[in-house]
Amino acid sequence: MKKAALVAGLLLLAVLWLGILAFGERDSFSIHMIVHMGVVAGAAPLIALGLSGSRYDLTIRWPWFTPVLASMVELVAVWGWHLPAARALAEASWLVTALEQASFLAAGVLLWLSCLGGALDGREGRRLAGTFGLLFTSMHMTLLGALLALSPRPLYGSADVSCFGVPLSAAVDQQAGGVVMLLVGAIVYLLGGVTLLATTLEPSTPSGGRP
Repeated sequence: MKKAALVAGLLLLAVLWLGILAFGERDSFSIHMIVHMGVVAGAAPLIALGLSGSRYDLTIRWPWFTPVLASMVELVAVWGWHLPAARALAEASWLVTALEQASFLAAGVLLWLSCLGGALDGREGRRLAGTFGLLFTSMHMTLLGALLALSPRPLYGSADVSCFGVPLSAAVDQQAGGVVMLLVGAIVYLLGGVTLLATTLEPSTPSGGRP
């Protein structure tokens, strides 16, 4: 299962980066957001699940890297790269785009890995902390998505753009991207947090005993 999750995560990453990002409109904020959320809420949890418990699980060697700390790292990465100046740099340079996407992937994998992986000893406590970390991430992504969707003016330019061949004004393009972040951030991270909480609270069955 873990190997399948890792392969699926890498394939999704290839589709996002080598397909949508490489051939989509660079100045479309909604396309950027589809790729961004696909990386952090799609590819990252699959890759983290595939790496959890293996020698590549950094959270085994970094017990201090808690889900709460990982959530704060993701907050800085996500909010920082969505400042208008940072977005302008990423749109103007493929090198900056690569740095942006690498930081999204690293922050996403570390967050999910801190929740799903780690040493066996103390894993229940880590999952409980992971519940808070994922719920906090859901809240800050939902907040940013709402701010972008409800902004009275476009923050990332004023020219019309094309999203998968559909012409959009800058304001509508930003609103669409904000809605993508709002919905995906709310659903995926909230679902992940609730699932972790349910797993933590599930009564364990003694070996050889009846359920």
